[in-house]
Amino acid sequence: MPTKILEKQQLIPGSVSRIDLDAPAIAETAKPGTFVIIRVNETGERVPLTIADTDPARGTITLVFLVVGKTSALLDSLEAGDEILDVCGPLGRPTDIEPRGTVVCVGGGTGIAAMHHIAKGHHAAGNHVVSIIGSRSKDLLLFCDELESFCPEVVVTTDDGSMGRKGMVTEALRERLENDPDVGEVVAVGPVPMMAAVAELTREFDVPTTVSLNAIMVDGVGMCGACRVTVGGETRFACVDGPEFDGHQVDFAELRARLAAFRGDEILSMEDFRRLRDG
Repeated sequence: MPTKILEKQQLIPGSVSRIDLDAPAIAETAKPGTFVIIRVNETGERVPLTIADTDPARGTITLVFLVVGKTSALLDSLEAGDEILDVCGPLGRPTDIEPRGTVVCVGGGTGIAAMHHIAKGHHAAGNHVVSIIGSRSKDLLLFCDELESFCPEVVVTTDDGSMGRKGMVTEALRERLENDPDVGEVVAVGPVPMMAAVAELTREFDVPTTVSLNAIMVDGVGMCGACRVTVGGETRFACVDGPEFDGHQVDFAELRARLAAFRGDEILSMEDFRRLRDG
């Protein structure tokens, strides 16, 4: 059913936006780690987006999306008061949140927004949450204030050193693991290379690691098989078996190759959209 955009904010103009949707049923039942699939219009593709936050009292869910192709650009053209054709969810398995002691949540890029909801869940469960977030520069950093509102420790890294410590999130994570034997779990959400690097690092320290996979999806209910990933040598479907998996068991090389399969078509579609939009 059509869903109204109540608020919109361009977090990084032309690149990353945040929208709050009037979706009380989803806001009531969504859990950290779950996602929705949206269609902007009748001819648009189905886009999976992890829920960045919910407000059951207000009846809203928050989505953060990267403008990378035609559909996300079309979504970014909408404003508060406009409607999205339909929003399906919540989908996927919620994050497995148990008493872990100290949980380190690592986020990169737009993955920081999705990681925020998971970190919030671990905090509500009584875990000591340490957030390590990174970007190329301070202008590209997301959800820093939101994380600082409940996380006792937020470590920021930037490639150029314009905010926080200069370097990669994995460097800050290594330092934490070397000095804190009480880390019970690491959660990583972000670009595939970042999640793969985090999983390799935590394997060295034998720390359980959860990653949220951004596989290509179509129906989101396990029927089409588009989101298949290999975990522990077995085929799994990110939409119904995930999207979160044991990072030490994921075949990241295969995931990266599958994500690149339609890149050429996406570029052509975006070029056509820009020609029509700009005249």
